[in-house]
Amino acid sequence: MPQATKIMIVRHAEKPADTGAPYGVAIDGTQDAESLIVRGWQRAGALAVLFAPSHGPLQNTGLAQPQALFASGIAKHSESMRPQETLTPLSQKLGIEINTGCLKGQESQVAAQAVATAGIVLIGWEHQNIPLIANAIVGNDTTVPQSWPGDRFDIVWVFDLDSSGNYAFSQVPQQVLAGDLPTVI
Repeated sequence: MPQATKIMIVRHAEKPADTGAPYGVAIDGTQDAESLIVRGWQRAGALAVLFAPSHGPLQNTGLAQPQALFASGIAKHSESMRPQETLTPLSQKLGIEINTGCLKGQESQVAAQAVATAGIVLIGWEHQNIPLIANAIVGNDTTVPQSWPGDRFDIVWVFDLDSSGNYAFSQVPQQVLAGDLPTVI
């Protein structure tokens, strides 16, 4: 039986363009191609406010304050720090460590760990593989979109546990930065 009452997934925040500019910036301010760009760090900070508002609980958004955080770990085939960096301000605000035990390519494992975690879970991942996590959560490949557009950093996929023990899928536009779209994928 699933333990997580709500699982939310965000794509890591904005990254350097494929042309290599603007460059990513590591948390210590050094240039790093595997890190977020300045706009990505702005989104990471805005997500901390979105998921953990300082002035009262989230209301009528479909979102909730997470009790557990997951992001892909670093491996030879994927050295990106972006999923972890995206959740770092929220992790620091809530005092919750980010679980980075699963790597890119282990989407079914992170889904299984999220489902087995009691309470409310937030996962930060890279966009190409988010549908694989979602499919593992809902148990099919027809409920959720099977691709995440490369230019969308502004959506939260939400999975709410229903009374039958299944997860219902919805999408919530973040609308935290100028230019964020009010539409879903």
